[in-house]
Amino acid sequence: MRKLYHLLKLYLCFLVFFFVVFPITPTHCLGHQCLPKQHVALFIFGDSLVDAGNNNYINSTTEAQVNYGPYGETFFKYPTGRFSNGRIIPDFIAEFANLPFITPYLYPGYHQYSDGANFASAGAGALVETHQGLVIDLKTQLQYFTKQEKLLREKLGVAETKTLLARAVYLTNIGFDDYGVLLFTTNSSALQSYPQEEYVDMVIGNLTSVIKEIYKKGGRKFVIPNLGPFGCLPFARALNRALGNTGACLQEVNPVRF
Repeated sequence: MRKLYHLLKLYLCFLVFFFVVFPITPTHCLGHQCLPKQHVALFIFGDSLVDAGNNNYINSTTEAQVNYGPYGETFFKYPTGRFSNGRIIPDFIAEFANLPFITPYLYPGYHQYSDGANFASAGAGALVETHQGLVIDLKTQLQYFTKQEKLLREKLGVAETKTLLARAVYLTNIGFDDYGVLLFTTNSSALQSYPQEEYVDMVIGNLTSVIKEIYKKGGRKFVIPNLGPFGCLPFARALNRALGNTGACLQEVNPVRF
């Protein structure tokens, strides 16, 4: 019940925020597209909490892909690549903003980029080295966004693209996997050799550089959720149960502060 309460509280915060950034306005035609006069796109970067299925289209492991049941069974009735049995937070935001569910950037044949795009990849981190070769790291997600920006300029023109990017909302959820490599990976990693403070600086520095690049391209509205307690993640609780405990939060991990 406590987990549900916190999720509902987070969702209500998003609703309040998007009443401001997603105004409901009449439509007008722009070039070959008819868009709301104050059309607001949604661009999504990050990891499994916001990935709508990009990992289905890369060469990865089964642990980083969820194109099988029971994923998706309660809403879509089939696995979509979301790490959920139903919708994820960006889906609720899109619904509230009168947008379609934001499609994964790598989905074949998707071209409705004026609504935004989902670049997120389960297992991705702000650091290129986090699960390298198995995910789409944040730097590569930014490269995808740059390609989309160029396509928008071709389709809408420079002025309209500038307006769309300035009004857009940029949701970035990243960091769990960067720190999870240190907390839960048994295999040796070069990342584990860094002192904690230096490691945090690297993670935040990479995230900051991506935000700055989006800002240079015209982005102004950023949403960056905080990280929750690591010890209460499902796999941490499963580990706690495997250690002979009740399966509650792994409290030894929760006090860790990066």
